[in-house]
Amino acid sequence: MAVNKKNEFGTVENQLADFANAISHPARIAILKEIAARQTCICGEIVEVLPLAQSTVSQHLKELLKAGLITGTVDGVKSCYCINWRTFGQFEATFKAFFANTNAQNTGCC
Repeated sequence: MAVNKKNEFGTVENQLADFANAISHPARIAILKEIAARQTCICGEIVEVLPLAQSTVSQHLKELLKAGLITGTVDGVKSCYCINWRTFGQFEATFKAFFANTNAQNTGCC
């Protein structure tokens, strides 16, 4: 039986891993870029700009929603999505801090 050791790591490590997992597919990056570029909520048109089936796009949107990177509203069969800039900013700050701390510890190894 596999044992999940995720709780053995700190909050920051888990947050970074969850974010990295949420953006780990090129379709999710494309979705985020498309929504951000429009600077407004996007409804339905996401499927039109991606080379993926509607059901596949829906699965990727579900992962982005779960990570809190986007927010969504459903009105009947119509769904609209927006970037959650607050969460996006939190992840950006966490990654910047991670890279800054990691680079600060670089002593010229190899």
